[in-house]
Order: sequence, then C-alpha cells, then structure tokens
Amino acid sequence: MKLFGIAGYSGSGKTTLIERVLPRLTVYGLRVAVLKHTHHDVDLDRPGKDSWRAREAGAAAVLLASDARTALLVEHRSAPPAFTALLERLPACDLVLVEGWKREPIPRLEVHRAATGKPWLFPDDPYVRAVASDIAPPGDIPHIDLDAIPQLTEFILTHADRCPIA
Repeated sequence: MKLFGIAGYSGSGKTTLIERVLPRLTVYGLRVAVLKHTHHDVDLDRPGKDSWRAREAGAAAVLLASDARTALLVEHRSAPPAFTALLERLPACDLVLVEGWKREPIPRLEVHRAATGKPWLFPDDPYVRAVASDIAPPGDIPHIDLDAIPQLTEFILTHADRCPIA
C-alpha cells in the first residue's frame, strides 16, 4: 500500500479535491482508501439503536455489518490510536489518501485557497511536495491549479510513498 497526504486549513477544499481525484484513481484499477483526521467527535450511530445501546452499556467496540458495508466503532477510552495502528485496520488497498495528519512524515499536497486568508503550510512543512491552489505560491514549490484534476491525479500517483507497515 502507498500513502499520499492532502493537507490544508479548514475550508481549503481538501475533501473536494479527494472527491474529484478518486474517480480518476479508480480508473487505473486501484483500490483507494481515505484516512481522514477530524477534530470533531465522530459518531455514526443513532441514539436508541441497538449498536448505540451496546456502546452506552460499555462495549469497547461495535462492528456494524450489512450486505453493503461494515463500520467499526471503537471507543477510545484512553488515548486515540496511533496513525500506523489506524492504517493496519484498513482492508487491503493500493493507495491511502490521508486527509489531515500534518505531523506524519508522508509526502503530501497542500491545498490552499486565497479566500480562506490562511498562511501557506509548505514553508514550515518539509513533506509538502506541491501546492494545489487558486493562486501561485511564493517561491519555487511546484504549483498545480485546483481544477487541474488530471495533473493532480498524476502527481499523487507519482509521489505516493510505500507505507512503512505494509
């Protein structure tokens, strides 16, 4: 499995970029997973449902399974799992697009929009290989327009790195 990161401030378009490159990546026959970091509490369950009741009663984990998909809900009663532990939980795949996780040492693309008013990440992040933005970045870092999806897809494929645990 290979890894490639998508980093940027909230509202920069990270998820939208992933949504736009995923169909192109799957055309290559790749099995692609997305590992997304969020600062918000994640709860896919609904109060009153059997799985919710099991968690409320103290279950450390609940695995929901249907004919279409599965979801594993794990309670982090102490520290959240390490990045590599999360990668180990993924099913077999060729490429993992990692959204967020800016402290992990993986190659990444910075997504930047002028309208956010946020500073660039790349000057302080040695793992940023290029910038996808609606404006040209300062300096000589490679720049790809946010709407240049074929080029962004090729960049990801070319710069994804082998996962250290696979």
